Amino acid sequence: MEKGLISLPAGLEGLIALVKILRSDDGCPWDREQTPEQIKTYLLEEAYEVLEALESGDRENICGELGDLLFHIVFLARIFEEAGDFNISDVLQRITEKMIRRHPHVFGEAQVSSSEEVRDRWHETKMAEAKDNGATPSSFLDSVPQKLPALMRAYRISERAAKLGIDRTNINRVLKRLDQEVAGLKSAVKTTNSEKLAEKFGDLLFTMVNLARSVRVHPETALARTISRFVKRFNIIEESLRGQGRTLESASLEEMDTIWEKCK
Repeated sequence: MEKGLISLPAGLEGLIALVKILRSDDGCPWDREQTPEQIKTYLLEEAYEVLEALESGDRENICGELGDLLFHIVFLARIFEEAGDFNISDVLQRITEKMIRRHPHVFGEAQVSSSEEVRDRWHETKMAEAKDNGATPSSFLDSVPQKLPALMRAYRISERAAKLGIDRTNINRVLKRLDQEVAGLKSAVKTTNSEKLAEKFGDLLFTMVNLARSVRVHPETALARTISRFVKRFNIIEESLRGQGRTLESASLEEMDTIWEKCK
């Protein structure tokens, strides 16, 4: 293969061909050495960068980050193809068949009257597929991935539990529970029992997740936005002090609070 004279097809086929070249003997030494174990870290990072791009609303950035994520998916599929397991066509075929199967109200005769009913049927179909594959979960909650970030997993767990009637979306009931958990945390703070403190803190967070679900707010998204606002305001404080020829260390808490309030 002569460098500089590579002509690739357009679209997905071009990306597939590109990855094949990178993994070839004449390709990139680094790319050839990668394994699924190594790529999974990059895959996770790219997924989070897509989320960050979506939060920014920057269309160009979103387009670029989606491309980065797609590259790693195609790359992983190529590794498994080289091992004789499956290829990217198998991946595409399987997801297409799955989406058709899980949308019987679009591709079949099933009837639905609301998006909530769609969600319920989706979960039922997912459980049926697991049973057919001999992978029936031992618990109703096993369908929630253990590797999800804690807030996202708590949201999904509480969502699943609600389908069994273990629902805490009654606002007054959740707020009463929240007051109880805050009181429990305050009591634990007064002790030196770090394990008890961690338990009460976790209870409070889980109740907050239930509250978020009851008002249709995703806690992961809400917290991410709050962090972004904090960072933005913190940067303004730094810039304001820098403009005065000062550093954060030289400013009093009262001075920083004053700038903070002006930022809000």
